[in-house]
Amino acid sequence: MLKTRILTAVIILPLFLAALFYLQDIFWATLLLVLTIIGSREWSNLSKFSVRNTTLYMVLTTLIGGELLFLLSEAIKVDPYTSDFLWIYVVSVFFWIVGVPLFLKQFLVIKNPILLMFIGWLVLMPICLALYQLRAISPALLLGFMVTIWISDTAAYFAGRAWGKHKLAAIISPGKTWEGVAGALVAVLLYGLIWDYMVAEASLMTMLIPLLLLMAVLGIIGDLFESLIKRQAGMKDSGNILPGHGGILDRIDALTSTLPLAILALLIFYSPSL
Repeated sequence: MLKTRILTAVIILPLFLAALFYLQDIFWATLLLVLTIIGSREWSNLSKFSVRNTTLYMVLTTLIGGELLFLLSEAIKVDPYTSDFLWIYVVSVFFWIVGVPLFLKQFLVIKNPILLMFIGWLVLMPICLALYQLRAISPALLLGFMVTIWISDTAAYFAGRAWGKHKLAAIISPGKTWEGVAGALVAVLLYGLIWDYMVAEASLMTMLIPLLLLMAVLGIIGDLFESLIKRQAGMKDSGNILPGHGGILDRIDALTSTLPLAILALLIFYSPSL
């Protein structure tokens, strides 16, 4: 399994980096839409949708996601820092900061298919738009935010294995510990200090470390949220499209809760003119 995971990562990572830095905008948008549609298929499986509802959900996701990406691309042509979709990012951040912790605390089981559809869109649509807009602002900046989550996940894993004794959420994800959380925050803090040292813009420096630490926390919440959904569905992975890694949702669980926050913070607190 480990060899399969490493082989998949070795293949996927260079392809992703090539797409991030070299794909034309239209093809980047197409890639994001395809991944969102695949994510909606996996969400349908986790939600136990019927064949009819799954088909409807994927069609609606294609239409809504395609329209939102088109509108965002048009707005970005005028200004990469456009706030036209600020409300979507605000709703997403509220969902992850307020709604999901309550969901996790109460171990809620949602069975209404319409409500599950909207929750799936809350998970998938904001990250799709955030990926597009952050790349339009700076591919390197987007990569920097994604590396934050990769560092957080890696540090949490190794710190948890080395020192983990106190379970974070034993029922939802038995492998996660508070020691792992501490390791993730320390690693992200060090990463943030290095990034801060390399950044020239004062307005970005002042918000960077608090933002990265909050992203690390929300990344853990996003991971726990998908773990609970999978546990309720009786599934180990959201899919099998990525050998050794599971599905698309398994790979972006921490990003769904963090990248909308990253773009929201940039739009509100950062001005490239400063």
